[in-house]
Amino acid sequence: MNLSQFILILLTRKLIILLTLCVTVATTTIVSLAMPKTYTGSASILIDFKGADPVTGLVLPAQLLPGYMATQVDIIASHNVALKVIDRLKLDKLPVVIEKFNEATEGKGKIRDWLADILLKDLEVKPSKESSVINIEFSGKEPQFAAEMANAFVWAYTQVNLDLRLEPARQQSAWFDEQIKGLRTKMEEAQKRLSDYQRETGIMPLDGRLDVENVRLGELSSQLVAAQTQTYDSVTRQRQISGAHAKGKLDELPEILGNNLVQSLKAELAKAESKLAEASGRVDKNHPHYVSALAEVESLKHKIATEIQTAKGSMENVAVQAQQRENELKKALAEQKAHVLELKQQRDRSDLLTQEVASAQAALDSSTQRANLIRLESQRDLTDIAVLNPAIAPIKHSKPKLLLNIALAMFFGTLLGVGFGFLSEMTDRRVRSAEDISEILGLPVLATVMFSSPRRTAK
Repeated sequence: MNLSQFILILLTRKLIILLTLCVTVATTTIVSLAMPKTYTGSASILIDFKGADPVTGLVLPAQLLPGYMATQVDIIASHNVALKVIDRLKLDKLPVVIEKFNEATEGKGKIRDWLADILLKDLEVKPSKESSVINIEFSGKEPQFAAEMANAFVWAYTQVNLDLRLEPARQQSAWFDEQIKGLRTKMEEAQKRLSDYQRETGIMPLDGRLDVENVRLGELSSQLVAAQTQTYDSVTRQRQISGAHAKGKLDELPEILGNNLVQSLKAELAKAESKLAEASGRVDKNHPHYVSALAEVESLKHKIATEIQTAKGSMENVAVQAQQRENELKKALAEQKAHVLELKQQRDRSDLLTQEVASAQAALDSSTQRANLIRLESQRDLTDIAVLNPAIAPIKHSKPKLLLNIALAMFFGTLLGVGFGFLSEMTDRRVRSAEDISEILGLPVLATVMFSSPRRTAK
């Protein structure tokens, strides 16, 4: 079939096509006029997703916008938001709604859930592609009701958004409160252990006793070294005295030579011996002068020997005292070392307990600071949602759209009429052109006789 044949068929069946078109348009018009009018209340909200949180300072990254906006759309069209709308407007308390619920479900289920599903069917949420604006539209049979429902969904979405933000913060705040109680108890226990230990040992912060004891330990160590030197010298002198005593040369020792009393006695002895020698040359040994001189010499020798023995004993006593002093210093040094070690252990224990207190205090401070931030966040009744345009009662209905329905009826009516025309042509096939004859007979057309109406001659 070529274009000319197609046009000839349309021209031949134009009555069927026009009749079908008129019937379709008329039916659509009548049905559109008979349909109940539906009004759409439209409200728009702005979501400030880039705003920084005044408490935490967090900012939503721009790359999360598509997913964030899609989430907000799902929240608006959620069952929870619809339930809040019902509770706000108390729709489930209306007798008409209760009656319809009983008729539809025979009293089974919950009226709030049933009504929420119905409301969500009339709700349409349209996010903007290039902005943070979301349009909320609700369709109803009355203009005022449609506007009120759209505004109610805006309010309910704001409340749900606030609950979704604050409820986790409230839960975290309660959890932190419990943790803070435990941390405060641990800190108090650590502080009590430190105080008890300091009271028991006398170790206090910035206590200088350990430094003093260390100084004393150093002094004892120096004294011990000096005592050991003195003991060594005394023992050495004692050995020299023993050797001199064995040889009978005690009077040649430096200590004896430096003894004034011994030297004075030796001077007197020299005089007495001189006197004795003079007496022996003059008188007999039995003479009283000789006996007296001899007794004086013996007395002086005895005194000198006594003084030498006293000096010897004194030197030996010095050696013994030096040894005792050394032993006492060794004992004192050992005791001081043990005391310093004990103080150091006590100080280390005190430092450890102090660190435990500091650690517990730091954990408590950190948790308290975080809890305060979360508590502020849980009490912040502000959202990042702003009502851009509240819904108002529409003047014109949104459905049915008469002009659009008529235009669609004309388009589909034309297609339907053409279809009916071709269907009629298939049931009543006629020869309408030379091409039809050639196609039917399979023979070429030799000539075509054109039909024309006779012309009238002028009289």
